Amino acid sequence: MIFGRSKRQGKMSGDALGIFLFDEVSSAIRAEKILAAQEYEVALVAPPHHLRAGCDLAVSLPRIEHIGAQRMLEDADVVVRDWVDDTDGIAQVCDLVTVADFGEWLMVRAGNMKITVERATGLIVNTSGGGCPDIPYLNIELVGSTVWEAPRPKDLGYTLCGLMLDRAFCEVRTLLGCEPA
Repeated sequence: MIFGRSKRQGKMSGDALGIFLFDEVSSAIRAEKILAAQEYEVALVAPPHHLRAGCDLAVSLPRIEHIGAQRMLEDADVVVRDWVDDTDGIAQVCDLVTVADFGEWLMVRAGNMKITVERATGLIVNTSGGGCPDIPYLNIELVGSTVWEAPRPKDLGYTLCGLMLDRAFCEVRTLLGCEPA
């Protein structure tokens, strides 16, 4: 299941779900951020293979909230390619996170993105992976900061690689005993 209890309307996780499809990863990430800020219960998901045409991200939410969410996205000038009521075949974005413990350093991988931190200080010593255009910028912004002080990669980046780096960043924070980002 993707959802717990909906903050907006008290819907249960058994609600029928649908997905918004996008042509660009940045639109999907922006839509998720806008809807979550308005307390819609949403998740970034990978659309089923037969529905992929643009980016490989979609935003899932209970079907009953579709119309209100679509209006909100239109008002925010977020371009939605389509809405689909059938969510068979969707998958959580990067359910698989791996951890490599190198003693003094801890490396977390989500998708093809990795972040390495010094365990004792939380200092980000490296990020690697991906081929998206925002990755060099994210590396410059993160390396040399601690996981407690650094901004979340998904707040700085706009690609799927940036989103995966954010997943790894959040996992490393959890492993080091930080509050969730």
